[in-house]
Parts: sequence; structure tokens; C-alpha cells
Amino acid sequence: MRVSVPRLVVAGLSGDSGKTLISLGLARALADRGLRVRPFKKGPDYIDAAWLGAAARATCRNLDTFLMSDEAMAAALAAAAADADLLLVEGNRGLFDGVDVEGSHSTAMLARRLAAPVVLVLDCTKMTRTAAALVLGCRALDPELDLAGVILNRVGCGRHETIVSEAVAGTAGTPVLGAIRRLRGEDPLPGRHLGLVTTAEHPHPEEAIVRAAAAVAEGVDLDRLLAAAQWAPELELKPARPAVADAEVGIAYLEGRAFSFYYPENLEQLERSGARLVAVDPAAAAALPDVDGLYIGGGFPEVHAGELGANSAFAASVRARVAAGMPVYAECAGLMYLARELVVGGVTHPMAGVLDLVVEQMSSPQGHGYEIAVADLDNPFFPAGTRLVGHEFHYSRVIAGGDRARTVLRVERGTGTGEQRDGITCGRVFASYLHLHAGATPGWADGFLALAARYAGERGTSTAACG
Repeated sequence: MRVSVPRLVVAGLSGDSGKTLISLGLARALADRGLRVRPFKKGPDYIDAAWLGAAARATCRNLDTFLMSDEAMAAALAAAAADADLLLVEGNRGLFDGVDVEGSHSTAMLARRLAAPVVLVLDCTKMTRTAAALVLGCRALDPELDLAGVILNRVGCGRHETIVSEAVAGTAGTPVLGAIRRLRGEDPLPGRHLGLVTTAEHPHPEEAIVRAAAAVAEGVDLDRLLAAAQWAPELELKPARPAVADAEVGIAYLEGRAFSFYYPENLEQLERSGARLVAVDPAAAAALPDVDGLYIGGGFPEVHAGELGANSAFAASVRARVAAGMPVYAECAGLMYLARELVVGGVTHPMAGVLDLVVEQMSSPQGHGYEIAVADLDNPFFPAGTRLVGHEFHYSRVIAGGDRARTVLRVERGTGTGEQRDGITCGRVFASYLHLHAGATPGWADGFLALAARYAGERGTSTAACG
């Protein structure tokens, strides 16, 4: 199929350049004009994606040339393009930063793949004419990249803006589409150890988005920016065929302030395959609902360990279902919650106790980046030999584990649970630090739901317990 939807990639020279705040502001300011903005986040990222979705009032999806096949990316783009006036992609890290010295899988590489014009966010803190040198460097490094314009960020005053604008437009020959002054007062997007505070935990997320939109509406020439998006040529897409429903089971997934990291495609894939999804907050619910499987994504159990540990009734219901054979698929925060104990700041909190593990939250990253692993031992979820491509980003580590816990993944790239291993299994429980994207692992949902269907047929019988 061919699509001709206007599109833009918002990029920066580095992390913390302000591209997320400007992307949020653009999404909301344009949505307020009545445009149907469909947002994307480049790379493996849940937090920025949730903010972008809230700003655009539409589902935000991820695009990643490392994690996803061309067909999976095409499916995401096609779904969004069906009713979009603009596809808005926020890049990650610096424009040319990838997995190697060549910049493979960078934002620039994605922009070329999408044939999308790039708007560069330039942090102008304590800088004037040097800004032109930076823009010229970007042009020289990749002359084929469609660098449509620059948005100056963190500008100090009118004179500062004038000097930088004239240098970039004159010396670097690149249009300046706007300038954002340094915001006064409290940071609308505060950060912490895994990035920004999530929308679920921010005290006033809508106010933060409105503030970003006001700054962009005041400082950016939105008409010129939209004109640049119109330059994007027609794009040919070959999306993968969606799976056909072949299972009818109930799957619960944990949500709330402690668990909010789910790719939309993962939940959609489960639903397309026949699952009835039920969201449940483990900090508040009295018990696990009557379901056939449990999916626990990522999040911040370390921040909410006290609340999670205090809800012993919910944890007991999870243990009882696992003992009866219910399958559980857990990623990162899910692994932490299934452990017997979680240690945060020297304080030990009881967790679900499904796995006989002790996990400790550290002060620095224990695993960060793409992860590649191969299933080298039999397990209920992935046939031996299955190659899994995903990502990890965790400050926690397993510091003690019972002898019943075993790992079934050999890590080829990344950290996992340590010693080049990941994928702790016990019975029908699979827990790892590896975050998978359904677009990169199409067999994930089928394997999970097959186990859930088997458990549904076994109700009333007892199987081997875990933990």
C-alpha cells in the first residue's frame, strides 16, 4: 500500500535537548487546531510514548529499526496513517547516535527509512554562533538527510534569539522554524532514574502538556512547520498480516502507578488472537480476577514497593493461581514483583512470592540497551532455538535465588539476570529483564495464549507450584 500522509521527525543533538517537551507541545498545539496527529516514539521507550499519546489524544506507537521488522513498522505506520493528518515522530538520543560508530539504527536512519523531513531541536544554552557550526556539521555528516529546519530551545532573551537565528539561517543555510525561551518556574517534565516521571505518576500531567503547548504555540511558526511536513514524498508500505483469533481466554495485565510499560501492539496482538484483557491494579485490588493468564509488564515497583507489599491478599491470590497452573509472563518490573522480596534503599519489602528470589534496587543501571537472547533450554513459552530481540533498562538485580529457579535464555547481547543468562522459569511462569515487542516476536502471543487455553481446560486440577 502507498501512503502520502505529511510527516516529521523531531530530533536533537543529544539526550536532554528538550525534544520531548517540544514534541509534546507540537502534538497538542496541532491537535488543538483540529489536526489528527498520530505520534510515534523512536526506539524502545514507554514513558515518552505515553506522554506523546496523552498530548496528541491518540495512541502513540514505537518505531525501531533494530527491534522491529520492516513489516512490523509498516503495520504501525499503516494503522496510524489511515486517519491521520500528520505523523509526528520523536527521535531518541542524538540525531546520529546508533548502536555503532556508523550510527546504525539511529534517528537519522529511521528518518531516511520513513522519507521524513527532520526538525532539529537545538539547545542554545550559553551558545550563539556555534549553533551554526553544529547545524553545518549535521548537514555535512549526512547530506542526504532532509533537514527541514531548526527549533531553537532554551533561548535566553530576544538578542540571544536574534544572533542564533541569523547564524543558523545565514551561515548554516537552514530555516529557523521557531524559538522556545527558557521556561520559568518548576520543570513541567521532571525526571528520575529511568527517565521522565510517567503520566500515571505525574501530579498534573495535563497541566504539563498545556504548558508545553503554550510555549510551542507562542514560539514556533506552526504553518511553516506543517509546510515542511508536506514535503514528505509518498511512502510504500508492506505491512504484516494481522493474526487471526484462535483462542478465547481471559488475560489479566497489571496496571496502575507501579506498572505502565506496555507496547500497544503487545496488548493488541493478544486481543486479535482472542484474549479478553482485564486491567488490574495490584496495589488496590483484593484478588486477581477470574482469568486464564497474567501478563506483567514494566514499571516502577521500587517506587511503590510499600503499597505493593502491603496488599498481601492480592499476592496470595496470584500464588494460588500459579499453583493451579495459570501461566504468567513477566518483564522486568514483573520479575521484581514475582520475587519473594524487593530491597529498596536497604529496606526489604515482601512481594508476590511466586519466585524464590530476592531482588535489590541499585543506584546505577544494571542493564541498559538492546538485548538479544536465544532460548537454549526447553520452556513452556518459547521453543528451544528461538531468537528473541528486545531491550532492557533496569536498576535492579537478582541477589539471591532458590534452587528451583532456572534460566532458559542465553544472552548474546545485554545483561539479563547476570552471567549472560535471562528468562527465569518455574512451571508456567516466565520472568526476565527482556522487554519484547510483538512486532519483533510474532510467536510470543501464540505461545502465551496456548498455555492460557490449556490452563482453562484444566480448571479444578492441581499442577506443580512455583515459589
